[in-house]
Amino acid sequence: MKNADNQKEMSFLGHLEELRWHILRSLIAIVLVAIVAFIFKDIVFDSVLFGPRQPDFISNKLFCKVADLLKSDDLCINQTNFQIINIQMSGQFSMHVKLSFIAGFIIAFPYIFFEFWRFLSPALHTNERKYAAGAVFWSSFLFLSGVAFGYFVITPLTVHFFNGYFVSNQVLNQINLISYTSTFSSVILSSGVIFELPVLIFFLSKTGLITASFLKKYRKHAFVLVLTLAAIITPPDVFSQILVSLPLVFLYEVGILLAKRIERKQLKAIK
Repeated sequence: MKNADNQKEMSFLGHLEELRWHILRSLIAIVLVAIVAFIFKDIVFDSVLFGPRQPDFISNKLFCKVADLLKSDDLCINQTNFQIINIQMSGQFSMHVKLSFIAGFIIAFPYIFFEFWRFLSPALHTNERKYAAGAVFWSSFLFLSGVAFGYFVITPLTVHFFNGYFVSNQVLNQINLISYTSTFSSVILSSGVIFELPVLIFFLSKTGLITASFLKKYRKHAFVLVLTLAAIITPPDVFSQILVSLPLVFLYEVGILLAKRIERKQLKAIK
């Protein structure tokens, strides 16, 4: 009995050791990419971070083209390139480091998820391990798609709204670097996480915690939650909220289809 307990204890410690190495390799990947991003600060800041506030940014130009077609100047956004200021001694350096690590996490995300999957795979059945490549690909694809959506769609709308919002003509907007960077990073990371919804539904369906009928039953509640999330991560205007809600609703419907497919496969396996 004592030997059995020692065996279990060693097995548990072995899993912890393995997890530690997976986490360590993921951190090394983030740091390596962060170092590259830190070196190429002109690209990271001038082209990427500050891109959505510039009139020639691709999304801003597309919105202006749509505005011309619809004869509505309200959709032509970010046509005034505002100045960003720094009011803290170490503000520029700290934001340089922070944004480099955010870039490191985003770019290294496929590898991070791959390490996460490698840790879980020994606990899976043989027929479940064949989904490894697909799980890594789709999780990475959805996350990066969400980041891209947040960057090219939500961020320009957010920048335009808050830069043009005034409580009084006596108050001048001077956007702080820390505030701008924090808003930028929170928007794109939130979008990336939210776009993982089909992956979450897939795993919950595999474990039997949710079903397609459950998702259908609470579809209206889910749509209300989607609108709430859209209101949180976008400026408080109807156009932006609808624009963000549409892909989230689409992802929810994809989740229902995935749940149905999993249920059909499980029924076939039982028969």
